[in-house]
Amino acid sequence: MNAPAWNVMLASCPSRTSLAKIANKWTAMIIIALSGGPLRFGELREAVDGISGKVLADTLRDLERDGIVDRTAYDEMPPRVEYALTALGQTLRVPLTALGHWAEQHIEDVLSARESYDNRTVPSALT
Repeated sequence: MNAPAWNVMLASCPSRTSLAKIANKWTAMIIIALSGGPLRFGELREAVDGISGKVLADTLRDLERDGIVDRTAYDEMPPRVEYALTALGQTLRVPLTALGHWAEQHIEDVLSARESYDNRTVPSALT
């Protein structure tokens, strides 16, 4: 039996939802943060500046459901929970870290392009 030919460009393809989830800014930053090894919830929240606790919890739950993140609860007092990339999650380290580096290396070019665009574009309300 042949495996299905997945095509992310088709609206009906389930791979599209995976791409959308991985391309989410919070998902990418969480995976980049976990690339250095397991982190506790509070450590992740500090590492991903600006994320709310609810969004972090929801995103971690989604990533755990998709097999990208593993949640380990330790039976100790006080309770301790750590999050780590699974083997599948590890496959995202290189491409998402590369995207993060690209964003850092090219932000000045992007900001310059935005300024240039904004300076030559007149808001339609003023024309």
